[in-house]
Amino acid sequence: MSSSDSSLELEQPLLANGADYDGFSGAGIWSRLTFGWLSPLFEKGRTERLELSHVPSVPRSESAKASFCLLQESLRKRKAESSSFQRAIVHSVRRCLALNAIFAGINTLSSYLGPFLIASLVDFISDNDSGRVHRRRGYILACLFFAAKTVESLTQRQWYFGARQIGVRVRAALMVAIYNKSLLIKYSGTSTGKIINFLDVDVERVADFFWHIHGIWLLPVQVSLALLILYRNLGLPAAFSALVATILVMASNTPLANSQERLHSKIMEAKDSRIKATAETLKCMRILKLHSWETAFLDKLLQLREAERSWLKRYLYTCSAIAFLFWASPTLVSVVAFGVCILVGTPLTAGAALSALATFRILQEPIYNLPELVAMITQTKVSVERIQDFLMEEEQAAQFWPSKNAEVSSHVALQIEPGEYNWEANSNSKKPTLKIDKRIQVMRGEKVAVCGTVGSGKSSFLCSIIGEIPRVTGGRITVFGSRAYVPQSAWIQSGTVQENVLFGKEMDRRWYQQVLESCALDRDIGTWADGDSTLVGERGMNLSGGQKQRIQLARAVYNNSDVYLLDDPFSAVDAHTGTHLFKECLMRMLSSKTVIYVTHQLEFLAAADLILVLRDGKVVQSGKYQELMEEADGELVQQMAAHNESLSQVSPSDENGLSVSMSHKLKKKKKKKKKKLREAKHNGDSGISELIERSQEEEREFGRVKWHVYRTFVTSAYRGAPVPLLLLCQVLFQALQMGSNYWIAWATEKDGRVSREKMLWGFVILSASSSVFILGRAVLLATIAIETARRLFLGMITNIVRAPMSFFDTTPSSRILNRSSTDQSTVDTDIPYRLAGLVFALVQLLCIIVLMSQVAWPVFILFVIAVAISIWYQNYYISSARELARMVGIRKAPILHHFSESLSGAATIRCFNQEGRFSKKNLALIDDYSRITFHNYGTMEWLSVRVNFLFNLVFFAVLTILVSMPRDSIDPSLAGLAATYGLNLNVLLAWVIWNLCNVENKMISVERILQFSAVPSEAPLVIEHSRPEQDWPMSGTIELDGLHVRYNAGLPMVLKGISCTFPGGKRIGVVGRTGSGKSTLIQALFRVVEPSLGRIVIDGVNISRIGLQDLRSRLSIIPQEPTLFHGTVRTNLDPLRRHLDLDIWEALHKCRLGEVVKQDQRLLEAPVAEDGENWSVGQRQLVCLARVLLDRRRILVLDEATASVDTATDKFIQKTLREETGDCTVITVAHRIPTVIDSDLVLVLDEGKVLEFSSPRDLLKDDSSAFSKLVMEFLGRSKCGNHDFELE
Repeated sequence: MSSSDSSLELEQPLLANGADYDGFSGAGIWSRLTFGWLSPLFEKGRTERLELSHVPSVPRSESAKASFCLLQESLRKRKAESSSFQRAIVHSVRRCLALNAIFAGINTLSSYLGPFLIASLVDFISDNDSGRVHRRRGYILACLFFAAKTVESLTQRQWYFGARQIGVRVRAALMVAIYNKSLLIKYSGTSTGKIINFLDVDVERVADFFWHIHGIWLLPVQVSLALLILYRNLGLPAAFSALVATILVMASNTPLANSQERLHSKIMEAKDSRIKATAETLKCMRILKLHSWETAFLDKLLQLREAERSWLKRYLYTCSAIAFLFWASPTLVSVVAFGVCILVGTPLTAGAALSALATFRILQEPIYNLPELVAMITQTKVSVERIQDFLMEEEQAAQFWPSKNAEVSSHVALQIEPGEYNWEANSNSKKPTLKIDKRIQVMRGEKVAVCGTVGSGKSSFLCSIIGEIPRVTGGRITVFGSRAYVPQSAWIQSGTVQENVLFGKEMDRRWYQQVLESCALDRDIGTWADGDSTLVGERGMNLSGGQKQRIQLARAVYNNSDVYLLDDPFSAVDAHTGTHLFKECLMRMLSSKTVIYVTHQLEFLAAADLILVLRDGKVVQSGKYQELMEEADGELVQQMAAHNESLSQVSPSDENGLSVSMSHKLKKKKKKKKKKLREAKHNGDSGISELIERSQEEEREFGRVKWHVYRTFVTSAYRGAPVPLLLLCQVLFQALQMGSNYWIAWATEKDGRVSREKMLWGFVILSASSSVFILGRAVLLATIAIETARRLFLGMITNIVRAPMSFFDTTPSSRILNRSSTDQSTVDTDIPYRLAGLVFALVQLLCIIVLMSQVAWPVFILFVIAVAISIWYQNYYISSARELARMVGIRKAPILHHFSESLSGAATIRCFNQEGRFSKKNLALIDDYSRITFHNYGTMEWLSVRVNFLFNLVFFAVLTILVSMPRDSIDPSLAGLAATYGLNLNVLLAWVIWNLCNVENKMISVERILQFSAVPSEAPLVIEHSRPEQDWPMSGTIELDGLHVRYNAGLPMVLKGISCTFPGGKRIGVVGRTGSGKSTLIQALFRVVEPSLGRIVIDGVNISRIGLQDLRSRLSIIPQEPTLFHGTVRTNLDPLRRHLDLDIWEALHKCRLGEVVKQDQRLLEAPVAEDGENWSVGQRQLVCLARVLLDRRRILVLDEATASVDTATDKFIQKTLREETGDCTVITVAHRIPTVIDSDLVLVLDEGKVLEFSSPRDLLKDDSSAFSKLVMEFLGRSKCGNHDFELE
């Protein structure tokens, strides 16, 4: 690089690459004192919209890696101690904390210098001596005041920023610790929702605590300094009585603080439950909409929120009581102190009284902050304990950890010792999930097939090998060499297809291409506009089931491991693709590898070197295919019999010469060149990838927060009616408080002006009146806050649940959860108080300006100038600060998304030994978030330090004017009062300006909530004037008339003019290659996607003209991906609680689930884990069948419903459906030909058009029909023997 280039980079670090530049670490003392190191960022923010790349990197000391290392080191040193976790956190930041404490101490000392000097100032003004020496004393006093205020301002800024800096460090360390823990821990009972809440709420609270931590030791220091000043001015009795009164006020807070801690714990528990339920609702939204259950789940969310709100209500009213107590405390303490002075006859001067009042006011801050400090300590304690409990879970789980991969042995690949395994190690279940009776040894390069009926323990068997299921008894399983795992439910990351396949490995272009071809992905990638750079949506939502399965298979193959564990990889793809995967991928690419594959496709068993047959969690048979087939009454023979029976349905006889002609064609096909595969996306090729790409970056408003956001927020509660009352309370409080202070100064200015008793009573009445308005203000504010939070949450959650599926397809759930937790918490407890605090401070500021202008009118001009400069500063600052605040909200979501994604794929990540790479990505995401928050905090201090200095100058000018003015033109009481209030001026005005910006930054939470409250909704649930008959549909006839469907206005048509009629009571099979539009047709029937042209008519009713609830509640579906909810067996079968236990048991027995449920003593109340993890995929499919049997609706849709079950279970499901739904219209979408062969009619789709629609028998008579070709492919695969899979 040339020297000119490097110098240019040094001059413009932000323009080149903000990420590599850290302005803070290299800044000098002056730059750090005035926050000048932020100037380049402000310059950038003024000229253009700030982006992440413009923001300098976080200082190395605050980086996630450095912070976590410090915390780990501290934890290691304190492992043996009790309460070690809290101590370790503090110890890891001890140096910064010590420096911060020095700034806090200097700030406190300088802040008490003002009240100490105020008596001298009032005495000076009251003195009629106007000589030069006397005046010089006045100027010295003014300079002392200015110096004290300047030191106070600078140290306060350094203290506050230092505290935030420590917070950034602690937050980063805890986030890394929680992430690493969640990747390590297995079989944890902690739900994803709860872990997300740790990050979203608890970690933030612990970080914020360092802003308050010095209050613990500063409080006694501040009280001691105040007592010294009181002792000097009012004498010992008054000082002692003030101390007693202060202690009494603080002590009366104890029961309130305890109540606050208890209520806060309850709020957190309620929030955990709500976030967990929200996460599950979002994950299962498609199923909820198809079953028309979304309103029931919305009601559940609202009930959970109501429970949270009831605790919130009590919490906020407790806060109101604390606020009242502490706003009234200076009044109470001053009444007691002045009362004692009068009783003991201590002489009172105006200077002494005003100095005492200034001391009480400055003492008010620590007393006022005490409830916040107590609340913060209690909340932080709760949060730290919650995080500590999670991080210490390791000890309970350690006994179940699997052995690490042993050293590579020469011939053995896998050794399984006898043992028992159970998903719930401490469960009430009568028998283990998996029991291995004898030792199993798998040699290198062997292919092991695992088969068995639904729920026989096949997936659990694979999980035991990778150590994902707790071992109860027995020896361990040893894997020699590296492992790769393909789970049954596909786990796909957000990112490009290439990133998913490489999965952290280096790119080897030749090997990569071979993997894509063997996994039949090359053709898909060729059809996508962006090729393998196509972005995959959250959980692979823009891919078909087959594409997801093949991408994760490619991920495993590319990894080039020694041992492969494949959990039913052929179910989600059609017959042709399945054959290709088995032949090209399993038998050719992995020919030298050890492969253990679970399969329901029994035609793939013959090629295995060893077959394990499972039943009821036990290996009942093991051996080679021929050996097992010779056992006449063996389990495999029974399964093969069921398999062959289903095949015989496809070619029952040779009457029409079908079988002969097909076998002839198959032989011809063997000689043909390998056919290219084609599987396009199920929802419209490249268009969706572009849609997902657009959705990856979160929408961000630009410019100022709009006025309508403020208006909506302020008028949400009771249309804004209580707001004027709130303002009136504040104005009256301020006026009465100033009045009481002026009264005491005026009464003590000259002896005998009023009697001492009258003076005290006047002060008591005025002070008590001001306290009444404070109480009114506190209660009103809590009431407004509770109602506002209720309205905003209701608007947001209702709109989200009513949003169309396209919204959920393009919006990551973490983004919705972020608004539901962080933003909602801000609205619940933060914004109302910040906004009100800003308004109250403005009222106070106006009152002080009026008061000072009464003393000397030139002061008003000074104020106008100072305010004008402040506004200019604020405008200069806000353009950068606003965008930083918006980015804070946005950069949090990727951390949460990466977290939830990693948790759901933890088994895969662990199996591939990718924990390090995922942790590294987590570190990078946390650093991105830290650099935004770090600079966000810095910008606030940059503004405050400048505005503070400006108003310190104004105060200095006011004092200079007072010193210079003739004595006879000044009211000493009023001048003293003005100076007393002027002491708080710089802090108050900086607080106003800072809060103006901070309120705007916080209002972004409201803006984000309102963004989601304006999401367009689906069609109405019920259209009153267009409701179908109660018993509609009667016959179940479905007419499709010129149906055109596209997923989005800018995307191509997926269904292109489909016209046909499904007669009522008939069984309709829908077949076609993956991507032909089968799933889209089903979605159009349920109006998940609205038709662009044409219509669907059911029994004479155009479904587009009725409400969605009226439509979906009359149809039934067994979806492709079976979904179970966290809860019990009962709530999964009957979420709306409409059926009797007797009906539920009957449905369970019909689905062969009765005995499975009875294994648990809790029966119908037996727990179902998150995502139904404690049930096999096949069992989940049977639960979905039981739901359908319970509902007994006229039209039933099976969308690839039997893809994840064995042939015998498939046959059983079809038989059950025939018996139970004889008079229903049944639409079956399937890859398995036997599933649709006995249908009355078959609809063959290709590229969104109808190829054929007739009875299967008629279509099979024509050898050239598309249906015949599909059957031929299926038979070709099914009748292939072992020799067919040998490499040519």
